Amino acid sequence: MRASVRNAFLAGAILAAMTGKAEARPQWLIQVHGGAGVLERESMTPERDAETRAALREALEAGGAVLDDGGSALDAVEAAVRVLEDDPHFNAGKGAVFTADGRNELDASIMDGATRQAGAVAGVTRTRHPVTLARAVLEKSPHVLLMGEGADQFSAEAGVEQVDPSYFRTEERWRQLEKMRAREAAGEQAGVFDKEVKYGTVGAVAMDREGHLAAATSTGGLTGKSHGRVGDSPLIGAGTYADDRACAVSATGSGEFYIREGVAHEICARVRFLGEDAQAAADAVQAETRALGGDGGVIVIDKDGGAAFSFNTPGMYRGRLVAGAEAMVGIYGDE
Repeated sequence: MRASVRNAFLAGAILAAMTGKAEARPQWLIQVHGGAGVLERESMTPERDAETRAALREALEAGGAVLDDGGSALDAVEAAVRVLEDDPHFNAGKGAVFTADGRNELDASIMDGATRQAGAVAGVTRTRHPVTLARAVLEKSPHVLLMGEGADQFSAEAGVEQVDPSYFRTEERWRQLEKMRAREAAGEQAGVFDKEVKYGTVGAVAMDREGHLAAATSTGGLTGKSHGRVGDSPLIGAGTYADDRACAVSATGSGEFYIREGVAHEICARVRFLGEDAQAAADAVQAETRALGGDGGVIVIDKDGGAAFSFNTPGMYRGRLVAGAEAMVGIYGDE
């Protein structure tokens, strides 16, 4: 298994150096990710490295400001993910990839660990911040998951900010689709899980001052995905899960495998029923997912304030902010 970053970012005495467990539960804590994949120094320009690190810090600071002001974990993860949805470096919102027929279709989910209420959307095309639409489903709908035209209609009726679909287009993502089409035209099989793919799904997990947990995830899916494909990000229990009795998880990676493993819920089940900490549970489930053939990563906060990053790819965009400490971010597996 690739690096699990057991003690990736320490904040004073809050996080134990060797275990990643909390010595004493922090006042509040937030983690974010911006996707996992083939993220290596030699393939990253200094400018892109700096820009993605700055975006991760901005997301952490947005969520951290909510928590520091006494806000809820649910508010914090929404705030953090909205920042990443607005940044074209990530495969969510403004930076979403294109489907096989040249569309941007967005998925997102959010879950409150205190109540286990959840909201999710799949295949939306006009909502600037899909995570906010997922929050609206949680709060204003009797359902958990809305998709396609119905989700777009609900978004407008709920007063969530709308944009023209052209808002999501970026030239880099369009070039990625054209490259895939060219390879397929030449008889090459790109494959659903191309090893060159950088899974740019974004997500956040948080613990607030009351000890409540929340998680949120947002994505544009896979470049060239077939019509109607939905991955793990909007599926509660696969890409997102939060339960105050256990932990909060947001995942990124090869969605079909994360769905089959039920990654987010499986991690929380190990914490709740086996008494494992965030890192041990995350590493175990990541190993099982890798055995199925799935690459990617997760961010986790457990009920005791233990925090974990676990990924089986060369790198993962990731960051952590703990009350009273500076935001820390990383990209590569050796950080």
